Amino acid sequence: MKKILFVSSEAVPYVKTGGLADVVGSLPKYFDKKEYDVRVVIPKYACMDRSFLPNLKFLCHFYVNLNWRRQYVGIFESEYDGVTFYFIDNEFYFGGPKPYSWIHEDIEKFAFFSKAALSAIPVIGFKPDIIHCNDWQTGLIPVFLHTVFGDDNFYAGIKTVFTIHNLQFQGRWRIQEIMDITGLPAHIFNAYELESYGEANYLKGGVVYADYITTVSPTYANEITTVEGGEGLSGLMTARKDRLYGILNGIDYEEYNPQTDPYISVNYSKKDAVSGKKENKAALQKELGLPVREDAFLIGIVSRMTSQKGFDLIGCVLDELLNEMDIQLVVLGSGESQYENMFHHYQSKYPDKVSVHIGFTEERSHHIYAASDVLLMPSMFEPCGLAQMIAMRYGTLPIVRETGGLRDTVEPYNEYENTGCGFSFANFNAQEMADIVRYAYRVEHEQKAAWKELIYRAMDRNFSWNVSAHAYEKLYDKLVEM
Repeated sequence: MKKILFVSSEAVPYVKTGGLADVVGSLPKYFDKKEYDVRVVIPKYACMDRSFLPNLKFLCHFYVNLNWRRQYVGIFESEYDGVTFYFIDNEFYFGGPKPYSWIHEDIEKFAFFSKAALSAIPVIGFKPDIIHCNDWQTGLIPVFLHTVFGDDNFYAGIKTVFTIHNLQFQGRWRIQEIMDITGLPAHIFNAYELESYGEANYLKGGVVYADYITTVSPTYANEITTVEGGEGLSGLMTARKDRLYGILNGIDYEEYNPQTDPYISVNYSKKDAVSGKKENKAALQKELGLPVREDAFLIGIVSRMTSQKGFDLIGCVLDELLNEMDIQLVVLGSGESQYENMFHHYQSKYPDKVSVHIGFTEERSHHIYAASDVLLMPSMFEPCGLAQMIAMRYGTLPIVRETGGLRDTVEPYNEYENTGCGFSFANFNAQEMADIVRYAYRVEHEQKAAWKELIYRAMDRNFSWNVSAHAYEKLYDKLVEM
C-alpha cells in the first residue's frame, strides 16, 4: 500500500477560490484504494464553510519553531467521500475573512503551513511515501524536507511531487524577510535555488527541490519551458525537463452530470441532449429576463475576470458581434473591476442580449453549462482549464484559444472530415476570435445535423478523474521505485 499525502492551500468542499480546490478535493477519491492510501492536508480557515465544523475531530496540538517564533499548531481530522482530511489550525494565520490576503502576509502564513504540515506527520500516524505539493503556497515543503528536516531519520526516504497549477503565481518576497521568517540557511538563497530576480521565490524552491514536477496539461508543460510561457523561470523548467510531466486535470463526473444534476431545469442524456438543452435554454433566458428565443445563439462565459482569460479580446469586438448576429451573452464571474465594469456597460447597452452576474454560484454555473450553445474561453494562457471540459459534458461546445489545456482538450471542428468537438483559434487576436465565433454561429444555423453530431462527440469525451488518477498512479509507482 503506497501512502500519498496531498498538501494544499484549499480543497473542495471545505474552501475554494479556484481550480486548485477542485483538483485537490476531487482527485484523491479516484485512486485505487487497494493500492493507494491518499489523504489531504489543508489549513483550517475561519472562513471555511461552517457546516463542516461539527464533523471535524480534534486530534492534538503542538508547537513549531518558525525561526525565532514559536507557534501553536492544532490538528483536526475529518472524512469526506472516503478521503481523510487533516486541518492545520492556527487562528493568527488562518483567522481572516478569506484564505488569501496581501502577499507579505501570505508569505509568512504558508511558510508556517508548510512547516506545520511536515511537523504533523509523526503525530497523525500517517507517514507518506510521497508528499504531493500544490502551487507556491506549498513550495517550501520540499525545501524544508531537504534542509531543516534533512537530518531527522523519520523523514528519510519521503519523496515529493510538486504540481504547478499556474506558473504566474510564484510567492516572491524580499530575501532577508524570508530568511527571518523561515530560518532557512542563507546559502540556499542563490540563483540556482531560492533566489529569483533579487527576491526569494517559493515556487522556484519547490521546483528545484522536488523529486518530480507536474503541471496540469501536456501542452502547458511544454509552454513553461519557453521564454514566452515560462514567467521568468523558463531556464529552470528546461533544466528540470527530465523530471517535468504534464498530466491533464479532470472533472468530477458525479457532480457534473446532466442526467442527475439538481441545479439545472431539465435533466437530459446524450440521447435527448438537443431537446434537453433547448428547455434549459428557455428556462435560463426566462430567469435572466432575456427574450425567450430558441434561435438566439447563446454564448456562455463562466470565469474569473482577469486579463489572463482574454477579456480584452472580447471588449474589442463585442459591439460588432452583438450588432451583426442574433446572439445572447450570459456572463458569470468576478475579478478585476475593469472587466466587471466592461460587462456591466454591455448589459446596459444591450439589455435584451447581455446578462451579467458578478459573483459565483454553483447553481447558476451549472445552468449556464446546460443552457448555452457555446462556451467562450479566449485565454491568453490556460494551464488546464476546467470550464471547457464541464461544458462538453453538458453538450455545450467550447470556443477556445489554442493554448495549454484548451489545446489538449478541444479538438476543433473539421467540416470536411466531420470531426472535432468544438472551435478554436490560434493567435491572441480579437478579429481571429470574432471570426471563429462567426463560424460557429454559421455552423449552428446552417448545418443542424453537423451541430448535433458535434454535441454528441463533445459529450462522448472522457475527462473523468479516473484517467488523471491512473496517470498519477504510474508516476507515483515510478517515484517510489527510484
